Amino acid sequence: MNDSNKYIVLQIGNMVSSRCISLIQNLLETVPNILIEKVFLGAAQVQLKEGKFDFINFQKKLQELGFDLIYDKETALFEAIKVSVLEMIYYGNNLNTIIRNSDYLSDKLAQPYSFLSKLFSDNASITLEKYIILVKIERVKELLSYNEMTLSEISYQMGYSSVQYLSNQFKQITNFSVSEYKLLQIKPRIPLDRLI
Repeated sequence: MNDSNKYIVLQIGNMVSSRCISLIQNLLETVPNILIEKVFLGAAQVQLKEGKFDFINFQKKLQELGFDLIYDKETALFEAIKVSVLEMIYYGNNLNTIIRNSDYLSDKLAQPYSFLSKLFSDNASITLEKYIILVKIERVKELLSYNEMTLSEISYQMGYSSVQYLSNQFKQITNFSVSEYKLLQIKPRIPLDRLI
């Protein structure tokens, strides 16, 4: 390791899945003068080798893939909120049933929930609560399409107090009942980066 190498964290917007991590990893592998330390949702930690890192060209390539390089703290925190919601719902292993969403986000991001909620609303067309619901419903759609869990199991995993509450919210958001959705040949889903 060269002492003149500089470590930086690139904050990257619109990273919402492990597929996004792979895309960023692949892109970074084509960039000269860097060593990739780690790529995770919302960011990449890299080591700049001697020579110049072409941020403008990298930003252009990111945008071609639907991502964006984040420079300001507010946008970085907004993206961190989105990533934290995705981690909580997709990778939380029943976290929704153990801890309140607001407590999880406050602890994870070391900020009061009221501050996070306001910042989110200021940067999106919906509230943070609505975003959490939309992400949960997309996860429910995914789990329904696998047809491996009962609705009760899905309800529990997603932190709903009852199957009825899940069913009502699902109908309100999708305009389909759960049973109608399960019968659809092609089950409509919304990409997570298009929810807001």
